[in-house]
Amino acid sequence: MTTTTGIPSVRRSPLARAIGSALSAAFGLLQRVRHPRPIHSRGVVLSGEMRWIPDAAPSGIAFIDDAPGSPVRVVARVSRSLGLPAPLPDIIGLALRIDVDGTACDLELASTGWNVPGRFLLLPHRRPERARLGTLLPYRSPRGAVLLIARTGAGRPAATEPRLLDAARGASRSSSWILTLGHATPTGPWHPFAHLHLRLDPDQDGRGLRFDAVRRPIPGARSYAWVRAARQPSYARVQPGGVAVRMPRRR
Repeated sequence: MTTTTGIPSVRRSPLARAIGSALSAAFGLLQRVRHPRPIHSRGVVLSGEMRWIPDAAPSGIAFIDDAPGSPVRVVARVSRSLGLPAPLPDIIGLALRIDVDGTACDLELASTGWNVPGRFLLLPHRRPERARLGTLLPYRSPRGAVLLIARTGAGRPAATEPRLLDAARGASRSSSWILTLGHATPTGPWHPFAHLHLRLDPDQDGRGLRFDAVRRPIPGARSYAWVRAARQPSYARVQPGGVAVRMPRRR
C-alpha cells in the first residue's frame, strides 16, 4: 500500500494486517447498507477551543508538551458508533480536528475505561458526558507508548443525533461542554494537560469531517506499524478521496 493511506508494508505486522483485512471486509459490507459512513453514521458537529494547563506533566509528544501561547481552535463531531437510538447504550465517539498553525490534525476518541485493562476496551454508555473517551490504541512517542483520554468536567453536548437537535438547539447554543484531556503510559496514571471547550456549531454539514488520526497526526506523535496495519485498511476502503478537509473556523 502507498504511504498516503498510512498502511505499512505487507512484510510488517502480519497478524495486525490479517485483522486489518478482516475489518476492511466487514466495513465494506456494512457500508452497503449504511452509506457513506458504516459506523458513526449520524453525528452532531461542535466547535470550540483547547486551552493548555500550565506546567502539565510532559508526555514526549510535542503537541502536548509545547503548550501554545493562546487557545487553539477545534471543530469536532460527537456520535454514537452503532447508531442505536438514545437512551440505549452505545459506543460514544468524539473526533476532533485541531488547527495547528494552519494544518489539520485529528484526534479520534471513543468511550473506554479509565483503568487497566478497561482503557483498552470499548465500553457503551447512554450519555457522552458520563463516558471516558480514550484513544484505545497508543501513539508512539520518543519516550514510548502514550494514550490520550478526555473526561467531562462540566456541561454536555446538545445531542449525539441530528434528529434531536431541534428540541435542544435553543437552550444549548450558548452552553459549553467542557472536557479535560489527559495522557498516560499504557499502565500509568493519567496526567491532565488541556481543557477542551465545545459548543454546538451552527454549520452541521459534516461532509468535510472525515477524521483520520494516522494520516493527520498531532505533532510529535507517530503510529506503530501494527496500529496502522490493523486500522488503516478499513479507513482507506470507506473514506472517499478528493473531499475538502473542513478546518476549524477562525475567530
